[in-house]
Amino acid sequence: MRTQTALLDRLVYDNPEVLLAPLRDTALLAKQAATLDQMSGGRLVLGLGVGGRDDDHQVTGIDMRIRGRRLDEQMAVMRRLWSGEPYGDDIGPIGPAPARPGGPEVLFGGFEPAAIERVGRWGDGFLAAAPPAWAGGLFGTARTCWKEYGRDGEPRNVAQVNVALGPDEVVQDARTNMHAYYAFTGMPGRMVAGLITTPAEIRDAIARFADLGADEVTLYCYGLDPHQVDRLADLV
Repeated sequence: MRTQTALLDRLVYDNPEVLLAPLRDTALLAKQAATLDQMSGGRLVLGLGVGGRDDDHQVTGIDMRIRGRRLDEQMAVMRRLWSGEPYGDDIGPIGPAPARPGGPEVLFGGFEPAAIERVGRWGDGFLAAAPPAWAGGLFGTARTCWKEYGRDGEPRNVAQVNVALGPDEVVQDARTNMHAYYAFTGMPGRMVAGLITTPAEIRDAIARFADLGADEVTLYCYGLDPHQVDRLADLV
């Protein structure tokens, strides 16, 4: 387990988020990820998930009911391509080769056991977009799945905290944005209530995630004010 000081050192610099892989062409996604991994010198962290919004799937023509199965199929193909193997009998390898052998580091986001199971089967770590009260159990599930697949060491566990730090107008902007985004859940007020907006709350959340064994914490800003980055850097 990393110390809280080591955890704080990574807060502002790594920012993995979830890309909805089932909405994208598999071979193209593999090529794009490998290209970014090459350009970044192997520093790409690719966050993947299936998504929960019906409208996302409607506009891309993907059946939402098969999104989990499709992601599993995509991972099998992408891992094969990242290893330099042919795409198929009549199609050779698709380059470029990623800088990191076997492909970029992959984190999976999600809440259901089937989603977290992918951490052990396909991934390198887990992204928990959940408060500390929930995240401990999710981290535990990820570690269990990791061991069940015979993986060495432990998965990289990353926490996400929704924050807004600044004047009242910055906080209100963040709340408005969150409410609009989560309206599809039918309970956007509950999500907005989880937004943390003071230095003390943010420090407390970081400390609680450190106690849970999180390797990193992502501070996710819903407000549009770019100066939040400086405020958060000063805070930690």
